[in-house]
This record gives sequence, structure tokens and C-alpha cells, in this order.
Amino acid sequence: MPSHEPAAVEPGVYEHFKGARYEVIGTGRHSETEEPMVFYRKLYDDHSFWVRPLAMFTEHVSRDGYDGPRFTRVS
Repeated sequence: MPSHEPAAVEPGVYEHFKGARYEVIGTGRHSETEEPMVFYRKLYDDHSFWVRPLAMFTEHVSRDGYDGPRFTRVS
């Protein structure tokens, strides 16, 4: 049976389409909804940790003259 989940995100360094870099720690699921989530931290400023839905992390964006992935793995 085909999966309806977005592609997996591997740990590593990713660049946001606006230029900032983030380290993906791993993926998991929301405890109530079981929605796939990505756990990552900023590689600048306060190096704080963040969580974003996997579908949003892997989505394609068209904004401010940019047309491509929201995040791209760089290492």
C-alpha cells in the first residue's frame, strides 16, 4: 500500500530558502494527532530548538521571487 506521508527528512544541516541554516535533529510524531514532525535547531542567534510539521518542512514555496523547496539539505 503506498504511503501518503511526505518524504523522510534525515538528520543534517539544512538551509531555509531565506538563507538561514538549521540542524535537523530528527523526526517524530505529535503525541495527540500523530502528525509527523521535524525537530531542529537554529545554527545562529540563540541556537534554540524548534518543531515544524514534516509536510511544511518539505513543502515547495513560491514567494518573493523564489520558487523551490522550503529547506534544502547542505550537509
